[in-house]
Amino acid sequence: MCAIDGNSHSETLLAMNPAVQFPEAMSRSRGPQEEPTAISLFSGAGGMDVGFRQAGFRILWANDIDKAAVETYRRNLGGHIVPGDVNDHIPALRQYRGVDCLFGGPPCQGFSVAGKMALDDPRSQLVKSYMRAVEGVRPRSFVMENVKALGTLAKFGEVRDDLRSYADRLGYRTELVMLNARHFGVPQARERVFFVGFQRADRIAFDLRAKRYVRPERSTLQAIRRLGVQGTERNPKTCNAVVTIAATPVLRKSPYAGMMFNGLGRPLNPHAPCATLPASMGGNKTPIIDEHQYYGDGESWVESYHRHLMRGGQPYAMNDAPPHIRRLTLEEARLLHTFPDGYDFAGGSRRSTGRSATRCPATSPSRSRGPPSMCCARRRSRTRRQIAFPCSSPPPDRDRLPSEPRRGNSAASSLLTTLVCGKSGAGDGFEPSNPTLAT
Repeated sequence: MCAIDGNSHSETLLAMNPAVQFPEAMSRSRGPQEEPTAISLFSGAGGMDVGFRQAGFRILWANDIDKAAVETYRRNLGGHIVPGDVNDHIPALRQYRGVDCLFGGPPCQGFSVAGKMALDDPRSQLVKSYMRAVEGVRPRSFVMENVKALGTLAKFGEVRDDLRSYADRLGYRTELVMLNARHFGVPQARERVFFVGFQRADRIAFDLRAKRYVRPERSTLQAIRRLGVQGTERNPKTCNAVVTIAATPVLRKSPYAGMMFNGLGRPLNPHAPCATLPASMGGNKTPIIDEHQYYGDGESWVESYHRHLMRGGQPYAMNDAPPHIRRLTLEEARLLHTFPDGYDFAGGSRRSTGRSATRCPATSPSRSRGPPSMCCARRRSRTRRQIAFPCSSPPPDRDRLPSEPRRGNSAASSLLTTLVCGKSGAGDGFEPSNPTLAT
């Protein structure tokens, strides 16, 4: 990324991003060499942290409850990550009061359409823990990531209202922003909601700012073809889960939909960004690719078999899939998530593959999968109380907290880079622009 030369982060922000207005920004601007600081919660394998680092942030403290995720983070990003339950660490976070940004993605199982969508899921309460951390740290800005359903479904409307009311009482101007990673050069269709808050911002208009960072789509084939076949130097690890043919296939118009193979892992369309890779990947839940199509002559056995079935042909025998039809490898999953080259994942191959599908998977605990469930009125009432956000402290002075140092607003100038680069920032062939330099 380019460094800013001459002007301060705040000056450049005001010049290039007039939609974001910060009172007294000029008088409180920092020197161009001073790094903005951040705290990371639900850090997982560190993908979101990679993005923030690429955006110019110095991460002071990070946390996750998963031991293998913590080890992965330490191997790649440093020893400032602390293991354990985030609720046990919130009181101590006050020592970082006034950092530029607090970011993270609380577990989404309770909000995901692929999960139970239950507010009484204990993991759903961690959005409240996140806001308690914001209350204790009072960062200049914050970014909370979660699944699309939290930002769009009516049943979670009260949760969204509570989040915004809580942040408002703490003195933050907020927006809920829906972004799809495929629109920003990431080779994966991954929609997520970002709950973004800034102190002393008259307005944010984040959607308008994000449009300036749209990039051409990158297909699955474009992203991973450089690796070569599994078991070679650039693609050394293999997935041993066998691909077997379904006895009663479920057909769709596209060969990359329906169910022609056993298990939840479906073939990836090489000509488009891949479908969202879940943290549950592993075994027969891992997506399928045709190695000849990606690394050989380009012919697709999957498409040929689909045509055979669509013409009324009988399904092949269970073990008749050729050996070049196989599951995605760890290195291929890493590229589709835009983790940097050489990123070292801890844990067994199954857990590592799932962890690469995350920054929390995406930030931390892996996300359970199951059928959606509906709540009766009494259940909604009870879970409504469980998800409530009590604000224990009085509303702060919106101009400046007494204990807060007078610092520049470079956090705002760098946040967008992280948001539009997918969970882990830039990857192969994609270098994000510094938003302070964009035209």
